[in-house]
Amino acid sequence: MIDTRTLAPVIAAAQGGDAAALDHLLRVCHPDVRRYAYRHCRISDVDDAVQEALFILSRRLYALRIVAAFPGWLFTIVRRECRRLERHVFGLDALDEARMEAWLATCPDAALRVDLIQALESLPAHYREIILLRDFAGLTIRALSARLALSPMAVKSRLHRARELVREYLIA
Repeated sequence: MIDTRTLAPVIAAAQGGDAAALDHLLRVCHPDVRRYAYRHCRISDVDDAVQEALFILSRRLYALRIVAAFPGWLFTIVRRECRRLERHVFGLDALDEARMEAWLATCPDAALRVDLIQALESLPAHYREIILLRDFAGLTIRALSARLALSPMAVKSRLHRARELVREYLIA
């Protein structure tokens, strides 16, 4: 188990650019990352997920703001990698990231705003409400849950579906 109290100086040094500290951090985290990947990935994807997660750790460690959040942050990376690999294997990746990036790069801001407004207007009312409250008003999942009288899981599910519909609209 990753102990942030003992790893805090190592994490801070690695964030500061110390290559030896980063190497030590990767070695210490490797067994936990592998164990977590075994629980969340298909067995054939474990090695790829571990490798990608450690690579992402080494490249994005600077973005970690609170050292105590390190284990959760790292395990979120592993879980996302497992999901990404699964979507790729089963062809479930509905959002073509490269196509979306190309579209965003060529789209002027005014056109992007119009497209976003149209995408939001195309949503059913319950999806539009949740995406506006979360992404524009900045309410937390807990606040949304209380305001809409839904469970937190229902809020997350509805928010995910609303964002997915907006992406589909914008890509189509």
